[in-house]
Amino acid sequence: MENAKRFFVLFVGLTFSLVSSLGMSNVEIKADVVYGHKDGMALVYDVLQPTNANGAAIIFMMSGGWYSSWAPPEDRARQFSGMLDAGFTMIPVYHGSAPRYHIPDAYSDVSRAVRHIKINAESYDIDPDRIGVTGGSAGGHLSLMIGLDSDQGLSDDPDEVMQSGNSVAAVVAYFPPVDLREEESATEGIVTRVSQEELLARFPALDFDTDLIDSVSPILFADAGDPPTLLIHGDADPFVDVTHSFVMQAEIESQQIESELIVIPDGKHGFGGENAIRANNARLAWFQKYLLD
Repeated sequence: MENAKRFFVLFVGLTFSLVSSLGMSNVEIKADVVYGHKDGMALVYDVLQPTNANGAAIIFMMSGGWYSSWAPPEDRARQFSGMLDAGFTMIPVYHGSAPRYHIPDAYSDVSRAVRHIKINAESYDIDPDRIGVTGGSAGGHLSLMIGLDSDQGLSDDPDEVMQSGNSVAAVVAYFPPVDLREEESATEGIVTRVSQEELLARFPALDFDTDLIDSVSPILFADAGDPPTLLIHGDADPFVDVTHSFVMQAEIESQQIESELIVIPDGKHGFGGENAIRANNARLAWFQKYLLD
């Protein structure tokens, strides 16, 4: 589809690794918790609970280019060691991946996952009112959608999971695409480096019904009462331009939502080295402030 190919270069398929330099925490692992099924396949998340669990949880959107790459939970524990060491229960969520599934499908999946987690919060020894969500790039996009487009549950839905609310208490999004519409204001300063055909071939999740674009554009969902939201973006990001976070932050501020935008000078897509340390420290501090205090 032309609309979703044209507005920005989503080189978000790069599966970035924001790995803490700290050692792996001692964790209890509940692996491959099934939160739903589609086309005969299970949708899963893992629950990684540290020995010093503080009762709060952070959901991590495992998504790059809306492709959800699975890894053993032990590997995820090493990736999330900083947050685990701080006492947070970590929950990596996997969604149906491109090329078979597209952006609206991914959002539907992770929204259901949040509902399932909240229903089962007691069995995970977490407080359903102290759950945050985070991710980068496509995962940042999905984190914003969860944070800004929550509801209290669909009471008329026959599915018990869907009757649960999907709100979260805090959001941290790294370099997220926020506006999937064809609007010049949203794409200013973004240079298309590949053709539409090449872009679609690399990111087939963009190939969905144009009537659904508004429904998965986070910029359209900010309103009063949304959770505290931290955006972190590099000003040298060649794939999702930093203007996405600028316009998102402006919209969030206009709704008087507690928020902050951290722009990392010369920061690229995915971060690394000192930039990753700075971003990860800011993310941890945000969750400590809004999920613990």
